[in-house]
Parts: sequence; structure tokens; C-alpha cells
Amino acid sequence: MVPASLPITTGLRLLSYCNQTYNCGIALRPLLSLPSNYYSAAKPNRQQKNSNIPSLSLSISSFIPKEKSQVASKSIKTFCTSSNVTADPSPPATTSSDENVVDMTKIKDMANTLDIRVGKILKAWRHEEADSLYVEEIDVGEPEPRIICSGLVKYIPLDDLQDKHVVVLANLKPRNMRGVKSSGMLMAASDASHENVELLEPPVGALPGDRIWFGTEDERETLPEAASPNQIAKKKIWEQVQPHLATTDSCVATLGGTHSMTTAAGVVVSKSLVKANIA
Repeated sequence: MVPASLPITTGLRLLSYCNQTYNCGIALRPLLSLPSNYYSAAKPNRQQKNSNIPSLSLSISSFIPKEKSQVASKSIKTFCTSSNVTADPSPPATTSSDENVVDMTKIKDMANTLDIRVGKILKAWRHEEADSLYVEEIDVGEPEPRIICSGLVKYIPLDDLQDKHVVVLANLKPRNMRGVKSSGMLMAASDASHENVELLEPPVGALPGDRIWFGTEDERETLPEAASPNQIAKKKIWEQVQPHLATTDSCVATLGGTHSMTTAAGVVVSKSLVKANIA
């Protein structure tokens, strides 16, 4: 912008306030040179309106050689001289709606690398160092039962865990839970408020160690091998799959509402929670 008033100085030159140089290598020339006696002549009329002072109309393009004006206009990013020089705004960035579409085929493939098994709780007790934790000894079809800690004290009475058939996520990295090494996780459904929690239940006839997958009975023979705990952690497979796990209106545990959690004996369910999150 041109200053509203010009300071008194000898040989004053009004320069562009942009302080920029065109990419074509042409610096802005002085836009106006005033004689040194201009202000001495105008001084007596300072208190009057400056109606006889010529107005300034500045244009950058008039100082650029014609053969380089096109190049220069493309390289200028901002204009800050006169009001009659404007820059065309850049078009707003657009994002494709496809970026927000979840590839459920990919999610399903990842989900079936989770080692989810039928388990049976052989023994359960309160954790000695953590009031909110149970410690369970669970048969998952291996030579030795697994020790798993679960934060179910607030939701499920201890007696209800004894000899219960459960669903176990078995290929997570072991974690130290207040001095107890926990090698897996019990899967449960919970409502939106997380006030009601129920352990997922395998169907009658399912045996400890039976694999659980997402899909139909026909897909059983084409299941991928379970990933290692390191792969699960490195690729964040559980973190990507878990948000898509929920029960249906009929309490069936599913992936994405369509792919049932299935065993050779039938599907996995929650006892009573519908449209509940699973973790």
C-alpha cells in the first residue's frame, strides 16, 4: 500500500513495500521520484486539504518488459502495492471420498490372522496386587494352560468364571500385569456406556483349542496361518480390526456386521448385548 502521508526528505523516492524480487531476475524499480523542493513548496498549505497533490496510481506490470511479463506474472505469489492489482486465489484442495472408504476385504484378511480360540477356564482368582483384575488359568488346547489377567471384577462375579467356556485372543505379546505374566486376552462385548460387559460365548459342542474365524463354514479350509505376536504388534493388526467388531441384533459376534465369528460347532454370541462393541 502507498503511505497515507509522505515524510519530508530531500530526493525522496517512493518504493514498493513488497520487498520482493521477481523470479525472472527483475527487481522492482522506483515507482515515483519527487523533486527535493516538492515539500518546501507544499509546506505552507499543510493545514489545507491536499486537493492539488496528484494521486498515485501504481502498477507493477508497467515496469516489467513485455517479453518477460508473462513469466513474471506466473512467479509472483503476493501483491501489495496498489488496490487495482489483485491475485487470483488458488483453487481449494479437494479430497476423494474413496480415501474414507474402509476396505473390509483387507480388514477381514487381517482379522483371520488373529489366533482366536475356544478356551475353558479351569481356575480363577482375584489378583493379589490389583483390585480390578482376575487371574484365570485357561485351557486353550495347548499342553499347558495359559495364565491370563482380565479386568472383569466390576462386571462379572468370580463364581461365574469357574469352568466357563470363553473366547481367547491367543497371539498377543505377553504383558506383565502387576507382577503376573498375562498371555492372551478374554474377548467380551460391552454396551456404549461400558456399564454392562459380557464374555463372548462359543457354541455348545466347541472344544478348547478350536479355532475361531470370521466368515462362513466353507472358508474354514482356506484360512491363513495365524500371525506371530511380533507381527500382530508391528502391523497393529488388532488395532485395525477391533473397531469393526460388534454384535448384531441377534447377539451374534461379527466383523463389520456381516462376517460372523465362527467355529466348527457354530457361531459365537453374547448372552444378551445387542449392537455392542467387542474387545
